[in-house]
Amino acid sequence: MAKGTKYASKVPDEHGFIQWSTEENLIWQELFTRQITCIKDKACDEYHEGLAKLNLPTDRIPQLDEVSKVLKASTGWECYPVPALIGFGEFFRLLSEKKFPVATFIRSREEMDYLQEPDIFHEIFGHCPLLTNSSFANYTEAYGKMGLNATKEQRVFLARLYWFTIEFGLLDTPKGLRIYGGGVLSSPGETDYAMNNTDVDRKPFDILDVLRTPYRIDIMQPIYYLLTKVSDLDDIRKFEVDDIMELVAEAEALGLHQAKFPVKQAS
Repeated sequence: MAKGTKYASKVPDEHGFIQWSTEENLIWQELFTRQITCIKDKACDEYHEGLAKLNLPTDRIPQLDEVSKVLKASTGWECYPVPALIGFGEFFRLLSEKKFPVATFIRSREEMDYLQEPDIFHEIFGHCPLLTNSSFANYTEAYGKMGLNATKEQRVFLARLYWFTIEFGLLDTPKGLRIYGGGVLSSPGETDYAMNNTDVDRKPFDILDVLRTPYRIDIMQPIYYLLTKVSDLDDIRKFEVDDIMELVAEAEALGLHQAKFPVKQAS
C-alpha cells in the first residue's frame, strides 16, 4: 500500500489480467452510469469522440489491455499499472514513454463522490478518452519530457501546468463552456461546480499565470483556465523545454498569486 493512502492497487497476473470483485464491478457500473449522464452536454466533442472509440464496458471495470489496444492504434499510448501513489520522477518517466499510469484500485462506496487519490475510474473514464486525441496525447508526452530533468523545485511549478490543463482544464467553445480535464470529467460534483458556479474564476489560459497559481487537491477549484479547443495544447507543447524552464524561473522570481482559498489547517 502506498504511503498516504488507504487503498492498495491490485497486481495484474502474468497475462496482465486483474481480478475484480462483484462489488468493485458494481461500483464501476454506478460511477459510469451516473457520470455519463452528468457530462452529456458538458464534455468537449474530442472527449466524446474518444469515449466512443474506447467503447468502455458499462457493467465491469475494463482490463488495461482492452484500453491500451485502442490507445496504441490511435496515438501509440498504453495504460501502465501503478500503485495508488507514485513519485514525481516515475510519473514523468512514464508519461515521457507514452505510458499512462493507472492505479489499479477503485474507490470504496463511502467515497463515491470524492477521493483525493486517482483511482481506475478517474484514470480510465476521465483521461483515456482524450488520449486517443493526438493533440492531447502529444502534449501529455511532452509534459512528461519537460519534467524528466527538472529539479524538485521546478517540478512543483510544472505540477500546476498539469493541474490546470490535463486535470482541470476547460474550453471556451462556440457551443459554450466545455470540459476536457479528467479531474472534472470523472467527478459529478466538480462537473456541476466548474460549469455552473457563479463564484468561480474562469480565465483565459496563460502559461506564466498558470505557473504562479496555487491550488489545493482537497477542495472544489476556485479558478479554471480556458483554452478554446483541445488542439490549443499544441501551442503549449511547441515551447522548448528551456523556454518552459525560463518561465518557471520567472514565475519563481515573481512569486505565486494570492491563493483564492483558505490555508489548509494541519490535522
